[in-house]
Amino acid sequence: MTVASGKGGTGKTSVAVNMALSVGNVQLLDCDVEEPNAYIFLKPKISKTQEVTVSVPVINEQVCNRCGKCAKFCQYNALFVAPDEVMVFPDLCHSCGGCTLVCPAEAISEEPHRIGTLKQGSAGTIEVVYGELDVQKPMAVPIITEVKRHISKDKDVILDSPPGTSCPVIQTVKGSDFCVLVTEPTPFGLHDLKIIVQVLETMSIPFGVVVNRAGAGDRNVYEFCREKNIPVLLEIPYDKRIAEKYSRGIAFSLEMPEWKTKFQELFKTVKGLAKK
Repeated sequence: MTVASGKGGTGKTSVAVNMALSVGNVQLLDCDVEEPNAYIFLKPKISKTQEVTVSVPVINEQVCNRCGKCAKFCQYNALFVAPDEVMVFPDLCHSCGGCTLVCPAEAISEEPHRIGTLKQGSAGTIEVVYGELDVQKPMAVPIITEVKRHISKDKDVILDSPPGTSCPVIQTVKGSDFCVLVTEPTPFGLHDLKIIVQVLETMSIPFGVVVNRAGAGDRNVYEFCREKNIPVLLEIPYDKRIAEKYSRGIAFSLEMPEWKTKFQELFKTVKGLAKK
């Protein structure tokens, strides 16, 4: 399952981490590679770190005839053909390999270009995998793809999605059996919830809602869920104790036992609703 949210800051990482800790013996993948923070709460022992690279073109200037077909083909402007050289912009390249195919002189090869790291470890019975996009690198999707490549077939898997509804979110939720949407009872929460609901409906992924900071806003989120027949799976109250623990990097279910039971029930409910 994937824990997502149309809006940032709704508490999806908190829900993902507390559910993983309450259930145990699961795999948690933090796909928010631009700002991973599940590890702050889980404090895993890292056993493996590896570079994540993408393939980018390399021009053999001795063979290149400056015909410009590579630059014309590239839709992302990663290549520029000047009179005396071909310039390559690796951070714009989407690694499609098309430029190597269209080059009539066969002057283009490929080399790896680092964009981030992938880390694997464990926190008790929880297997943890997360990626970190390097500073100033623009594309998160290749690292998310690499993180998802480590999905275990032998365990229940919880994916912590990036916020929003852009390409990184699509790549994360793709193939999920169920999506838990964490929102808040505010106008911004409702606005972005509506967008992610449209996305999941288009992708035919079943979903339900967890309302975080319940009681702090209005009832419009609940009204929307009622009109759309979206199940409200859990409410987490606007509680100072929970906020204090979160600010110290503590998963609140560890110190509030009643919430461990609630997250176990949430997990059981989700498995019952998940796409078979």
